[in-house]
Amino acid sequence: MRRAAWGALLACALSATAAAAEKLTLDEALASVAAPHPDRRVAESELALARANREEADSRQDFSLFLDGSLRTGRRPDGDWKPDNIGRIVARKPLFDFGRSSQAIAAADQEVTARQEALYNVESLRRIDIMARYFDVLMADRQYAADNEFMAVAYVAWDNAKDRFKVGQISQPALLKLETEYQDVRERRNASEQRMRSARQRLAQAIYRPGTLPDELVEPELKGNARPVPEYETLLPWVMAKNPRILALQAQLSASDARLAAIRAERNPTLDAEIIGGGYSRESTTRDEASAGLVFTIPLYQGGRVDARIARELAQKERTAAELEKLKFDLSDTLLATLQEIEWLRGSSRTAADKQIEYRDWALERARAEYELELKTNLGTSMAETQMAQIRRKQVEYRLALALARLQALSGGNLPPVEGARK
Repeated sequence: MRRAAWGALLACALSATAAAAEKLTLDEALASVAAPHPDRRVAESELALARANREEADSRQDFSLFLDGSLRTGRRPDGDWKPDNIGRIVARKPLFDFGRSSQAIAAADQEVTARQEALYNVESLRRIDIMARYFDVLMADRQYAADNEFMAVAYVAWDNAKDRFKVGQISQPALLKLETEYQDVRERRNASEQRMRSARQRLAQAIYRPGTLPDELVEPELKGNARPVPEYETLLPWVMAKNPRILALQAQLSASDARLAAIRAERNPTLDAEIIGGGYSRESTTRDEASAGLVFTIPLYQGGRVDARIARELAQKERTAAELEKLKFDLSDTLLATLQEIEWLRGSSRTAADKQIEYRDWALERARAEYELELKTNLGTSMAETQMAQIRRKQVEYRLALALARLQALSGGNLPPVEGARK
């Protein structure tokens, strides 16, 4: 009776606390993907850097204006030293560089594309991480509730045994055994309590609220767990064409090709238009106060600079190509493992968990009937074991939701249509 009263008071206290606390939903947690989390900020800064490089490449064809001057003196034929100062304003506009600028811009465009795909991949990974941290909190809460029930049962058994020991009904070793079992369960329950705190901290960091730990979470419906999934043979080419990491590396390969073309174009001539307005301290018939013309530059010898840059870029391109090939191998294995996990969770894992719940529900009803008839006192144990069966079933659904989220991330955000599936 005392235990039932305390249980009722505890339930009321928890209900009042839950009513006052702000409840966090999975959709609200996933909305924090757009928050300035460090992972996102790193990806955004790399994208901003790529865009800045694009603007720099485009500025190669910009008009330039600069002041050119010198302070000097010179000796005339008559033997006198005279000042020969020069001041000029020069305006110059590149007309043709025969591939340098256009290829540099093309390379910069591909780098921007690669960084955009990388940012999308970070968003997908953040979404999966938030879901995992959210489910960890729910599982930690359920495990704590079950362990707390096991601890209550063990304490009652030990407490009753102390009275029986006083009247000589049980031996001291038997009493010590019950106390040991209680202490072991109590330790497991305290560890579960700590996991609740740790899981909430990881979730708070994942949703970029490190100073505010979520108190209560709403159980998600996970309607998407029933969506149809394509076969491996259908999904593999889709993943190879849509995966953001593959697209990013392919864009980097295209950028390498454009950079190689821009480097090779360093051997080509350049043509600039130039307008000069100048002032001179010494008059001369060979000097113009204003002039305009075309400046044609033909590289004749540049040493080994161009060849060294080409060699470096070719090495970088080979590395990127190797990373792309390895990524395709890894993604094909990951895709197969994810599809197999989904099939296993939807098949035998769900069935086993459902049967476990069915059996535990029956055992709980039987324990409740025996408790009411005062035949046995294992009602608390049956309630805790029922909670463990429910935890197992929830874990299946959480793992299934994460597997489907990973599958969607591998596919670039969208799965291909499944033949025969309802729209």
